[in-house]
Amino acid sequence: MPPPIPALSRKALSRPILFALRTCPRVATTSLPRCTPPTLVRTFASTPFTLKSRKMPPKKKQEVEKKIVLGRPGNNLKIGIVGLPNVGKSSFFNTLSKTDLGKSANFPYATIDPEEARIPVPDERFLWLCDLYKPKSEVPAFLTCIDIAGLTAGASTGAGLGNAFLSHVRAVDGIFQVVRAFDDAEVIHVEGDVDPLRDMQIISTELRLKDIEWVEKELDRLKKLSRNLGSVSLADKAKKEEIATVEKILKTLTEDNKDVRKGTWTNKEVEVINGLTLLTAKPITYLVNLSERDFVRKKNKWLPKIKAWIDENNPGDQLIPFSVALEERLVNLSNEEAIEEAEKLGLPKANPSALGKITTAGYASLELIRYFTCGPDEVRAWTVRKGIKAPQAAGVIHSDFEQKFVCGEIMAFDDLKEYGTEAAVKAAGKLRQQGKPYEIVDGDICYWKCGA
Repeated sequence: MPPPIPALSRKALSRPILFALRTCPRVATTSLPRCTPPTLVRTFASTPFTLKSRKMPPKKKQEVEKKIVLGRPGNNLKIGIVGLPNVGKSSFFNTLSKTDLGKSANFPYATIDPEEARIPVPDERFLWLCDLYKPKSEVPAFLTCIDIAGLTAGASTGAGLGNAFLSHVRAVDGIFQVVRAFDDAEVIHVEGDVDPLRDMQIISTELRLKDIEWVEKELDRLKKLSRNLGSVSLADKAKKEEIATVEKILKTLTEDNKDVRKGTWTNKEVEVINGLTLLTAKPITYLVNLSERDFVRKKNKWLPKIKAWIDENNPGDQLIPFSVALEERLVNLSNEEAIEEAEKLGLPKANPSALGKITTAGYASLELIRYFTCGPDEVRAWTVRKGIKAPQAAGVIHSDFEQKFVCGEIMAFDDLKEYGTEAAVKAAGKLRQQGKPYEIVDGDICYWKCGA
């Protein structure tokens, strides 16, 4: 019999006890091994036994869903000049493009077919890079601008070739809306007198009515197709969601009396809207055409009322006053003559014209940015959509660059301007290698690496 285990004290019982079973070693004989009886050995731990706590792995950061932009996806976007007849659209187009493509005349519908021109977008960064690299070729960013015939009341029902002209508006991605705020007895007005608020309301109403017509047709088409829809398959559920989105668009236009671009939409709803290419989903920049005198003195009785109308009906849209009459004079002057004229009129010497500001505003309204490629052969600005990733940005140069993308060597324009040379930027550790997830920032200077 093994010896009895002595009684344990209360203090000993509070500690963990380890019992080890000790047995004798085997004896290598032909007979069965003889073992002494097992003995229980009591061992008291000197310190309490503790479990090591495991650290939970860090939680993955939830990626914020990227907002899809209203409008046609792509980089080659266009902006159209829209307004009533005889408000200065074609004259503005001619001064902006420095051409005589726009058929300006003192009667309605002088323009029938749309005219197109590529307008260089002014950029001080591009000029600085050209001075630094002194390249053989200089290619700035461009904004494609379309001169569209004047719209009149009733255009949505076909009045004044309205259906054809509205189809031209539908083909562009953004709108320059020219509003007449100058009095000139020699320039007739299609409505009889000058009233910018009435003119803006006419354009807004016609665009919205045409959208309502298109949305109602689309809703009828979808409802006819949905008669046999079930509630099980994902395709049927997606089709029902599409119908609900189109109904919401119609409610925004009719009951809420709002343009589509002023509504609140989810990404799925934006995808449906983009498929409809609606007129009121396009960004609008309001260009108020003043007389030269009013523009120089920065006073016009209509400007505060126009601003109030925009704030009430389309809050957030940009308003830019300018004078076509002044721009037509300045465009025909040399740089020295333009500076002298600016001094006489009290305008900024460096840039008396408002055309650069207008072009930049239109470019930004389309959510466009640019990156640069630089070298002794060429300095070039490449236009891309805001939020684009590195492979797609490289693909703007050539599709092979996107398909065989490896990485990009990228530096910020501000870093190059601060350090002066690419070598100094690299020595300062500011030249970065970026992979496929990188999102292009406006003003990046990029060198792409691609596989064979």
